[in-house]
Formats: sequence, C-alpha cells, structure tokens
Amino acid sequence: MPKFHRIAAFCVMVAAGAWIATGEFSSVGSAQTAEGTESPTTAAPTGAAPLVRTVSAVEPAFIDHARAIRLSGITEADKRVDLAARADGVISSLTMSKGGMVDAGAVVMELEGPEAVAQEEIARIALEQKERDLAVAEKLFQGGSTSESNLTNARSARDAAQAELNRAHAAADRLRLKAPFAGIVDQVSVELGEWVQTGTPVATILSLDPILVRAEVSEVDLASVAVGSTAKVRLVNGTEMDGTVRLVAREASAQTRTFPVEIALPNPRMTLPSGMTAEVSLYAQPVRAVVVPRSIITLSDKGELGLRVVGTDNLAQFAAVQIIDDTADGLVVIGVPDGVRIITAGQDLVRNGETVEVVSGVGQ
Repeated sequence: MPKFHRIAAFCVMVAAGAWIATGEFSSVGSAQTAEGTESPTTAAPTGAAPLVRTVSAVEPAFIDHARAIRLSGITEADKRVDLAARADGVISSLTMSKGGMVDAGAVVMELEGPEAVAQEEIARIALEQKERDLAVAEKLFQGGSTSESNLTNARSARDAAQAELNRAHAAADRLRLKAPFAGIVDQVSVELGEWVQTGTPVATILSLDPILVRAEVSEVDLASVAVGSTAKVRLVNGTEMDGTVRLVAREASAQTRTFPVEIALPNPRMTLPSGMTAEVSLYAQPVRAVVVPRSIITLSDKGELGLRVVGTDNLAQFAAVQIIDDTADGLVVIGVPDGVRIITAGQDLVRNGETVEVVSGVGQ
C-alpha cells in the first residue's frame, strides 16, 4: 500500500508539471501573436468606403416677399380747430349746428356791431372822395394848372383814406367768424343772443376727409416704412381699407423710443369717426427670399442661425440665413445661396464637408 501511494503521488506531480508547461507555452504564443503581425481573422479590412448618410433635400423656391409690419393705431381728424370769438358783443347770427357741415370760408357766427359797420361805410365813402380829388389833381397837373406839391398832397390824402378803410374793415371783420376749412361741426359752445368776449370758445370743427390713422413703428422697422407706400387698415368695426403713408416722424418718442407714422384714409362721406381703434399692416420693400419649414432651421457650431444645404458635389454645408417673417406657410428667410438644395431631413446628422446621398423630399 505505501508503494502504491508513492506511485500515485509521482503520477500527479508529472501531470501537474505537464499542465504548467502547456500553459506557459500557450502564453508565449499569445504574446508573440500580440507582438507580431495581426492574424488574418482580426485585422481590419483595408480600403473600406467611408459611411455616406442619406438625406432628403429640395430645390429652394425663391420669391419676392414684402414683409408685413403690423401696428396698432387710432383714427384722428386730419385737421381740428377750436373757433373763438374775435371781439366783444352779442351773437346776432349763428349758422352752424352740432353735427352739421360747414364750407371753407363760410361765416358761421356774427356779432352785433353797428358802430363798426358804420365806421367801415364812412371810411369807404371818404376813400371814394379822395380818389376823385386825386383824379382832378392829376388832370390839373398835366394841364399845368396846379403844382406838383398839390398833386403829391392829393395822393397822400388818398393813401390815408385807404389805410383808414382798411382799419375800419378789419374792425368790422372781427365781428364775423369764418370756418377756416370745410368739415363737420363737432361741438358748439354758444347760443344765439349770448354775450361773448374776445377769446370765448365758440365751436370745434373737424376735417375728416381724409381721416388719419396714427400709429408708431419701432426702431428696427423704421427703415422699411416710407412716405407714399400703401398700408392696409382694419378698423375695429370690421371695415378694411387701403391707405397711404403720409408721414414718418424723424424723432422718436422719448417714452417709447418708437416713431409716429400717419396713414391717410379716404373718407368722403365722413362715416369714419375720430378715435376708432385700427390695425395697420405696412409692407416693406420686396426682397428675394425662401419659405422654409420651421423644423429645418438649425444652428452652427458658432451659434449662427441657418440651414444645411448640399451643392452639386453632394457635399453638405451650413448656410447662415436671416428670418424676416413668420407666415402660416413657414418661415421666410434670406441668405440662401444659389445652386444648392436645402436639406429637409437628416440635417442634424451631417457636418460641413461630408459627402451625402440625396433623395428628393419635403421636410416636416
């Protein structure tokens, strides 16, 4: 039995040594393989084609787009005047009424003033007499029957009479109040037979044809608004009209830093009142632009806003653009170069200079 154990122990030792020797030899082979040339089964294939992504792209449809500038405004009278009494006296005639129409130059109120009227008539008669005296003096001077000094005195007397008539006429004219322009009487503050003093408010007259819409445009849009351009106006009552820009202020409001603009609307029947809210749409000069879906706008590595485009060489590039309007059909942009297609799908997976495979389509 002891002899058997010794034989068994010897066999186990030989087997263990053989196993260790086998493992060492195997390890060396692996190291040699790692240090030497790669085996054919693990080496990377040489000359393999780079990855080419497939993108969807469309030809840009260029249009002439006039950007709409939308403002909020209010209607105002083209002209407004507050009439006031020009002399003291009792109102003897009042030919205007609230809501009525007046013509330019029409006498709308007269004051009692018999003294002024009489003085005007006396001055007129005196002037006629002095003109006859001058005519006689001129004939006598031409016939040699009077001196030049007498002729000069006659002319001076005639001129003095003319000046006196002018003074009397001005005094009488202050009794009569005239409308400075045609319009509608908005307010009447006096009554027939009332005593008024110089400066007493009498009436307010508005000129409503044309009627104005006053609005304010921002600093950014100021350069896009010009006198004479067309504007579309929608009033709060639903009325829509075309107007003309009549004024663009050159000084900004100190409070809002915006610039007042005036749009004139035809109002021959005076149906549009002053003080009505209005929505104004002004249109900038048309520019060459492209309408694109909002989803394809992307950013460059520098944070620029733009699109991914691909040229005839199928190389993807970034094109910086500027958004000038937002419409129901999409964003209106400028800056898209000629000769490219706009990538509408897959634009976020490619970089500048990458070769892509292009298929026709429309981005969502």
